[in-house]
Amino acid sequence: MLSIVATPIGNLGDITLRAIETLKQCDAIVCEDTRVTGNLLKQLGIEKKELISCHGYTDDRKIDGIIERLQAGQHLALVSDAGTPCISDPGYKLISTVSQHSALSAQHCIEVIPGPSAFLAALSVSGLPINQFVYIGFPPLKKGRQTLFQSFVEEKRTIVLYESVHRIDKTLCEIADALSSQPDRAIVIARELTKMHEEVTHTTVALAKEAATSLMKKGEFVIVIGPKR
Repeated sequence: MLSIVATPIGNLGDITLRAIETLKQCDAIVCEDTRVTGNLLKQLGIEKKELISCHGYTDDRKIDGIIERLQAGQHLALVSDAGTPCISDPGYKLISTVSQHSALSAQHCIEVIPGPSAFLAALSVSGLPINQFVYIGFPPLKKGRQTLFQSFVEEKRTIVLYESVHRIDKTLCEIADALSSQPDRAIVIARELTKMHEEVTHTTVALAKEAATSLMKKGEFVIVIGPKR
């Protein structure tokens, strides 16, 4: 069994009872950063577990090793550094491989333990229509970046994307430039959701550049853009 386990994005109280029980019972935990997951287990009072690192640079041999452990009947848990695995993190590679493995998929050996997700939390608090939305993840660093932002002009669904502290100013300015013909279009910027310094800023395209300069540059950001009217 491979259990996909969502973990808190900030507030430890958001961990579910089912997630705690799964982390206690599993044979080992597949994670992005063993230090982060080790600290989480310590905070939850869970005895030390074998931690298997699986990140963006993990090669196929390590994935094969995880597959072999599942075939041997082990119960493994997959976690990300924060939130729900496979959302803008490398966990999807493992899940995809397991899903495509005929012997394992026939046994229905993947289960999900749902929980916190930063982009869903941001959508909920944004006050924007979310009956339909487009999730972007992190925008490209270079190639395709401007094309992506230009595509927002005609988008009639709410848009949600992530951005790091290092590029939040640049991204907000570029989005404002791309949507300059729609100055009243709503933008919501969420930072440090569920943490002590949680901050949700409601602004517009016309004021986005000004809002960018006043943001505390700490943590990761979620940007929610209202649909074209």
